[in-house]
Amino acid sequence: MAKTLETLQVSVSLILICLLVWAPVVSGASAGVRITESIETLQDMAKEPDARAMATLLQKAQGVAIFPSVIKAGVLLGGKYGEGLVIQRNQEDGTWYGPSFITMKGVSYGLQFGVQSTALVLVINNEKGMESFRGTQRVTLGGDIGVAAGPVGRQAGASTDVDLQAAIYSYSISKGIFAGFSLEGAVIEADEDANHAYWGKPIGPRQILGIEATDRRMESLLEELENLMALGN
Repeated sequence: MAKTLETLQVSVSLILICLLVWAPVVSGASAGVRITESIETLQDMAKEPDARAMATLLQKAQGVAIFPSVIKAGVLLGGKYGEGLVIQRNQEDGTWYGPSFITMKGVSYGLQFGVQSTALVLVINNEKGMESFRGTQRVTLGGDIGVAAGPVGRQAGASTDVDLQAAIYSYSISKGIFAGFSLEGAVIEADEDANHAYWGKPIGPRQILGIEATDRRMESLLEELENLMALGN
């Protein structure tokens, strides 16, 4: 029995190593693809019955990060990898800035089994949360910065309830078989290659998130965000 368990643990470790090492190579979605898939993610979430709760948070958010697909796999021990983007919002006039491209990766422990692709939206609730995306250093969710599942089933008063709590609230749409999903311990860092490709030069996230998002490649994504936020009215 002990030998069987040891063999299982070794197998799981190998799966995780493959996931975390090869996922960036296999995925490697271009900036344009990430933007297109982010639009589709927002459209799918807008159809959810609890979309108004997320829309209410977005109306007062300082930014939003979108991961069209976070791949997670695990057998007791799990790993995750995803590529996405983050944009910043001026709360006073509603101007958007960016995008800065980012990746998510990590290992998780606990009851979990299977493989899953999850579309994920992180609503960045305050300045502390936004600042974590401007730096060049990797940030650990639940460690360096607080993250919690976004409130659902509520509309009016949602933002009042959460303003003084987590810096980031997450919303997801999942496909596949999986149990025990959590963002605790996930690491987010800037995707330098994708940022270079999109902006045409080496550029850091702090500078990027100070550039107004007027590029035509972002028009449809920003329009979709505004449509989603309108559901909170």
